[in-house]
Amino acid sequence: MIGKAGLLAIILVCSGSAGALADPIGPEWMPIDQVAKKLEAAGYSLISEISADDGQWEGKGMRDGKRMKFYADAKTGAIIRERPNQ
Repeated sequence: MIGKAGLLAIILVCSGSAGALADPIGPEWMPIDQVAKKLEAAGYSLISEISADDGQWEGKGMRDGKRMKFYADAKTGAIIRERPNQ
């Protein structure tokens, strides 16, 4: 589960980069805290740097002991694709 400190870190990362977002976050987008919960349910931890780009959420986190970059659907929070983050 994401603790209050973890959620705060995600929110700060996102709000700090809000001016540089490629896409505006619309009312149809899943809220970032719910996206983080879905990512945790999929096995992610230490989720960071979530931002809106190209109509989807993207960010970084740990999964199965590996640093990963993920892309999640803006409306559902479902992982679209992921890859190792070097």
